[in-house]
Amino acid sequence: MSTSRAIWPSRLRLSKTAARTAPPDARTVLKDVFGYPAFRGPQAAIIEHVAGGGDCLVLMPTGGGKSLCYQIPALLRAGTGVVVSPLIALMQDQVEALLEAGVRAAFLNSTLASEEALAVERALAAGDYDLVYVAPERLMTSRFMQLLEKMQRAGGLALFAIDEAHCVSQWGHDFRPEYIQLSMLHERFPDVPRIALTATADQQTRAEIITRLGLDEARVFVASFDRPNIRYRIVEKANAKARFLDFLKADHADDAGIIYCLSRRKVEETAAWLVEEGYKALAYHAGMDTATRTLHQARFLREDGIIMVATIAFGMGIDKPDVRFVAHLDLPKSIEAYYQETGRAGRDGKPSSAWMAYGLSDIVQQRRMIDESTGSDAFKRVSIGKLDALVGLAETAGCRRSRLLGYFGEAVDGSNCGNCDNCLSPPQLRDGKVVAQKLLSCAYRTGQRFGAMHLIDVLVGRMTERVTQFGHDKISVFGIGAELNEKQWRSAIRQVVAMGHLHADSEAFGALKLTDSARGVLKGETGVMLREAPEGSRVRASRTKSRRGDLASRAAGSGANADAGLQASLRAWRSEIARKRGVPAYVVLHDSTIDGIAASRPATLNQLRNIPGIGDKKLEHYGDELIALVKATHG
Repeated sequence: MSTSRAIWPSRLRLSKTAARTAPPDARTVLKDVFGYPAFRGPQAAIIEHVAGGGDCLVLMPTGGGKSLCYQIPALLRAGTGVVVSPLIALMQDQVEALLEAGVRAAFLNSTLASEEALAVERALAAGDYDLVYVAPERLMTSRFMQLLEKMQRAGGLALFAIDEAHCVSQWGHDFRPEYIQLSMLHERFPDVPRIALTATADQQTRAEIITRLGLDEARVFVASFDRPNIRYRIVEKANAKARFLDFLKADHADDAGIIYCLSRRKVEETAAWLVEEGYKALAYHAGMDTATRTLHQARFLREDGIIMVATIAFGMGIDKPDVRFVAHLDLPKSIEAYYQETGRAGRDGKPSSAWMAYGLSDIVQQRRMIDESTGSDAFKRVSIGKLDALVGLAETAGCRRSRLLGYFGEAVDGSNCGNCDNCLSPPQLRDGKVVAQKLLSCAYRTGQRFGAMHLIDVLVGRMTERVTQFGHDKISVFGIGAELNEKQWRSAIRQVVAMGHLHADSEAFGALKLTDSARGVLKGETGVMLREAPEGSRVRASRTKSRRGDLASRAAGSGANADAGLQASLRAWRSEIARKRGVPAYVVLHDSTIDGIAASRPATLNQLRNIPGIGDKKLEHYGDELIALVKATHG
């Protein structure tokens, strides 16, 4: 790979032991600055393309190493790399981590006082930064554009990185209007390479990113969306809190995690309930005052074992690698939202869980929100399609991972991932044609005006006041489904809705109405297979072994061979360093790096330098203390 300038060693102020006489290549920067021995997936090809001046769109899962794809080219090219990000928390985390690695970095966002922002702008104009992170609304101001033009005339722009590029999509749940204006970068700076990155984009969103950002000539790099270390589990919503508590106690009692709820009220109630149960839980939603939200976010990032209960206002850009679980107590809006939110678990590659409770009421609520939105008819049709795809994921009897990856256009070898509830405990399937016919007939005979609970009362022959009020105890379908209990009928209704033979009408308070495809079922022309979960089956993330999960654990360096006493000493040391420096603990050292030290027990600086995550600057800052800790623990 050719480079246009030598940044070595003065540019990064590296230690004497890392000094080189020749300009570095990408792999040298990867090892000596960031401490990693090799690139993963398409990282090397992306970096070479951007460092050579090319534009590209990168689709890579959370935790896949997207940041290095623009950080390393920014260090290899002349000038400063400008990173556009809508995420204040991510900017701060990234800059703190870069400074720890010896890279000159800064951010410009609304958290800075005016004099602080001016100081950053002056240093930027002087070429004092390798990377600067800026919010899109600040980037597009005439003042900042003039600064960029001045830098460009002096050869001071290395690249533009547009992070969270899916924010440009008007169909998406993270749409940011200011992102649409970013096409101006190519118009005003045609010679500066651009790299757009996202972890969440289906085919439609990818096409929209390319069009709106003017990336028609850009190369597209698509890494696998698979997160093999995450175990997916979806359960029935009945008694959701109790079921979640069982999951938490069994698998993640002392772990950091995120719980998503749809409403602010539910967020606060759930956080209070967990505190009563003895957990360190905090609430986060847009209705809270800024100071409280900031405090809660800081505690989540800096303390171990915090559970954040939040609306979707929280999480985008949170770079905390040791989140061990993400739970949804309400259905997300789409598979993209589900994938992005669950992807915040296990960024360090260690075994983690994605747990969700789901029920028919979620479908009704989400449809109502879509129907009552101010979006166009086209927007509503797309939103309904995305919701239907998510319901299909929730109701599938097959491998959830295959279904999830298939949505993003990724083919999967084999039908058993070995690390989702359906693969670990396969559901029983039975011919459900007669059951579906009874359900559809009941919905039709009652006038398609009633929701699930009323239909179940009629089907099982329950003489409720409402049933007798409407005379439904006198119709032919009364009691024809008595062979199933209420729980089984709820499951059957969800599945028939997911198959598209019934739909919940939000305007009629969730009334279940027949669709065009119901005719084929009623005539016996369309087959229906229904899932039956084995009675009392459970899947525990930490106690059920899986081939795929075990492979992911080993690949990530899970610390199975680590010395527990040394691990504890290293974590205590890291916490103290982080407290003194005012940064999250993982900015000092990732858990995987601590596990690597505890497993190999290096006795020299050269041995320590071979641990992934130990670059030259961290070796210079912490090497002697870490070696002393190892020796003290082992005499």
